[in-house]
Amino acid sequence: MPSALPFGAILILIACNTLWALNVVVSKVAVDDLALPPLFYAAIRSLLVVCALAPLLRKVPERLGLVLIVGLAISGGSFSLLFIGLQTATPSAAGIVQLSGAPLSVLFAILFLNEQVRWRRGLGIALTFAGVAIAIGSPAGLESGWGLGFVFASAVIGALGAIFFKRLSIGAVEMQAWAGLASFVVLLPLSLVLENGQIDAVAANPWPAIGCLLFAGLIVSIGAHSSYYRLLRRYDANLIVPFTLLTPLLTIAFGAWLTGDPIGIPLLAGAAIAVGGVAIIVLRPSRSMFKPLLVRPRL
Repeated sequence: MPSALPFGAILILIACNTLWALNVVVSKVAVDDLALPPLFYAAIRSLLVVCALAPLLRKVPERLGLVLIVGLAISGGSFSLLFIGLQTATPSAAGIVQLSGAPLSVLFAILFLNEQVRWRRGLGIALTFAGVAIAIGSPAGLESGWGLGFVFASAVIGALGAIFFKRLSIGAVEMQAWAGLASFVVLLPLSLVLENGQIDAVAANPWPAIGCLLFAGLIVSIGAHSSYYRLLRRYDANLIVPFTLLTPLLTIAFGAWLTGDPIGIPLLAGAAIAVGGVAIIVLRPSRSMFKPLLVRPRL
C-alpha cells in the first residue's frame, strides 16, 4: 500500500470528519430543540440506512445472529444512547466523552480476546480517561448534567461491539445494512413502548425534522462512512484512522459556533490530553482489534 496519502484522500477524510462532527450538533438540535424522541430518531435513521442499502441484504452473512447483535451494538444501540444523552449534554463535551470508546475497546479486548498491552498503550488508556474526566469537570461538562452518563454508555456499547467486528466475515458497508435492519427492528418497538409524541414532534417542525433525519441517515451514515471505508480498502489503516481524531476537535468548534457551548481552558485541556491518549492507542499495533472502529465505535 502507498506510504503516503494523496491530497484528494486527505480532503475526503477532512470532509468525513466534518460531517461526523456536524452530526453530533445536528442530533443535539433534533432531540433537544425539535424534541424528537431519541429512540424514535435513532430508529428512523436506521430505517433510512436500510432503505439505501437494501440490495446488500440479499446475501445472508455467516453467523447472522452474531452479525445482528454486533450490528445493533455499533449502530442503533450506541446511537440511541448518544441521542438520549444529547438531550442535556453539550455537543463539545459529548465529543470528548465519546473518545472513551478507544481505551474501552482495548480493555474489552484484554478481557475477551487476550489482547496484550504494553506500557505505551497503557499510558494512552490512562491519558484518555484523564482527559475525559477533565472535560466532564469543565463548564461544558457540568452543564451537560446526566446526559454525559448516557454518552459514556454509548461508548461502552459501541466498544463492546467493535471488538467483535473483526471476528465476523462481513464488510463494513454490508454490516451497515444488517446493523440498520437490526437497529430498526429493535428500536421502533422500544420507542412505541417507552416514548410518546413521535408524530406530534415531527408535525411541529416537519422540514427541520426531515432534514436532520436525512442528514444523519443518508449524508453521514451512507455518504461519510462509505467514503471512509472505501479509503480503508485502498490505503493502510495506520494512514487513515489517525485522521478520525479530527472529529472531537471539530465537534468542539461546531459546538461553540452553532450551539453556544461554554468552551474554556478545562475543556480544551481535557480534549488535548484525551486526543493524545487515543493517538497513542491508535498508533500502536494490534492483531485482535479492527482499528477503523477504535475512534468511532459505531456505524
